[in-house]
Amino acid sequence: MSREIINRYFEAFNAGDTETMLALVSDDVEHFVNQGEMRKGRALFEEFCAHMGVSYREQLRDMVIFVNDHATRAAAEFTVHGEYLQTDPGLPEATGQTYILPAGSFFALKGDKITRITTYYNLQDWIRQVSQ
Repeated sequence: MSREIINRYFEAFNAGDTETMLALVSDDVEHFVNQGEMRKGRALFEEFCAHMGVSYREQLRDMVIFVNDHATRAAAEFTVHGEYLQTDPGLPEATGQTYILPAGSFFALKGDKITRITTYYNLQDWIRQVSQ
């Protein structure tokens, strides 16, 4: 069940289907943004997704999903293939640059809901790629 939930989450991400992503997270989801503040709750997660959808177009490829024996924790390793569409405050100017980054996400699950999402990638590598 946990592997299916995580797989559905990433399929929805790749399809730009925020509604399905929101349906898979708990009301009090904890979202740890790469090198940023933790956002708690579905509303803040939805706000983050909306922002990302405007500033970036990304596809996650080469997905490998790992799940613990108790179906309470999961992890995924993947490669982000993206395009930087709109300048994000404090980051380089967006001019449609493309980038490819290895990344990973970690999840906590309770029942059929994701209760924690933590995503990591190398921000300095991303900055280097979009600054060239």
